[in-house]
Amino acid sequence: MSDLNKEVVDLVWGRPSSEGVSASIFRRWSQGFVFCENEHTALEQFEGGPCAILAPVQAFILKNIVFNRDSSNWRQMTEEEQKTALCSTLSEILESACSSPSTGLCLVTWAKGQGPHTSTHINTQTQSQSQDMPVPQSSHPPPEQQDTALAVEDLGFEQFHSALHKRSVVSASSLREEVLSLYYTWRGCCGVLLFLYSVILTKGIENIKNEIQDTMEPLIDPVHGHGSQSLVNLLVTGHAVSNVWDGDRECSGMKLHGIHEQASVGFLTLMESLRYCKVGTFLKSPKFPIWILGSETHLSVFFAKEMSLVGPESPSEQARRVFQSFDPEDNGFIPDSLLEDVMKALDLVSEPEYVSLVKSKLDPENLGIILLGPFLLEFFPDQDSGIPDSFPVYHYNGLKQSNHNERVKYVEGTALVLGFEDPMVRTDDTSVKRCLQTRWPYIELLWTTDRSPSLN
Repeated sequence: MSDLNKEVVDLVWGRPSSEGVSASIFRRWSQGFVFCENEHTALEQFEGGPCAILAPVQAFILKNIVFNRDSSNWRQMTEEEQKTALCSTLSEILESACSSPSTGLCLVTWAKGQGPHTSTHINTQTQSQSQDMPVPQSSHPPPEQQDTALAVEDLGFEQFHSALHKRSVVSASSLREEVLSLYYTWRGCCGVLLFLYSVILTKGIENIKNEIQDTMEPLIDPVHGHGSQSLVNLLVTGHAVSNVWDGDRECSGMKLHGIHEQASVGFLTLMESLRYCKVGTFLKSPKFPIWILGSETHLSVFFAKEMSLVGPESPSEQARRVFQSFDPEDNGFIPDSLLEDVMKALDLVSEPEYVSLVKSKLDPENLGIILLGPFLLEFFPDQDSGIPDSFPVYHYNGLKQSNHNERVKYVEGTALVLGFEDPMVRTDDTSVKRCLQTRWPYIELLWTTDRSPSLN
């Protein structure tokens, strides 16, 4: 293994033991980007782990086909359209990760003659067919490379890393051509890892280390095989920061990096509903109404076509955000001593006499706290956010076993976004709903299927 490969391995997998990463975890990560047979625009995930790559790529694919494609039927694609959609998405993510045009871009592929289809591990018939065949660089796949969604059984961790080849690309236009020519490499054995390594080398190993909060934490957990938040953020924003809040924060003299600009696709997590973290506005309100949803162990995608969901922040939404910035523990209330600061931050009248009057109105029992709901109703009654009362929504989960009849399908539904008062409609309490309530506290979901979609 070359020194460069060792640096990448340490960054991605940590410092594996002498036996390397476990065979089962490496196998789970060794699939390619494969579209489902019955849902032509959805990628399929075969085992747990690579959702940290597949879910962000799926989110960007949906952005490109739902909002940037002329065809009204976004769920139908020919194989040629799948090729274009996947490769343009991979190129977009790679370009986003590029720290500087002067540093160039990088693709990691199989070294000539070293791909799994040319390996001696393949059965005799396949081996005889492919002995003299170069690594496929064109848009025409060799017969034995088609539909190789999972790795060849015997391709191990060490063998994989000894078969890699780094290719430098000088421009974005050249990158798009190269990525397109490698379509059957991306969809074949280890395509997900080849793309991950391409992103890492394009970004630069040192640049990633400078952004990650804990450089000892690998991008992929070598014990459980889950991707880290830094990995998800790298693909979504181009920056491998470890946190999901807006901007940087100081903590005990340490600068903790967060998200610095509005992302194209968003991120919401069940961990926020459990008060383990707080996702910032840059991820909660992305440019397109597409959100990656995180559970404790898996990533899926929730999306809608309604662009007003990501429109400019309304006054009431700004007020909610500012109020919550004074409520870091997300209690839903603040001490009444902070009311004047909140009102000043919102450019409301904040003369002491008026603030005192507001306190007596919002805290008639003198409990010493100001609740979020009454505060918003006092200053922003009947505020129209511009969001329709109901709109169609869709949920994607790439794991077959998490779908009805073990077939990956978009689950369709209708979202109802209600006001502060107790809603007239109450649906079941599911993990998907709890996750979405971190963005829309009074959302209700009505799915067209008998069972709600799974976040895991």
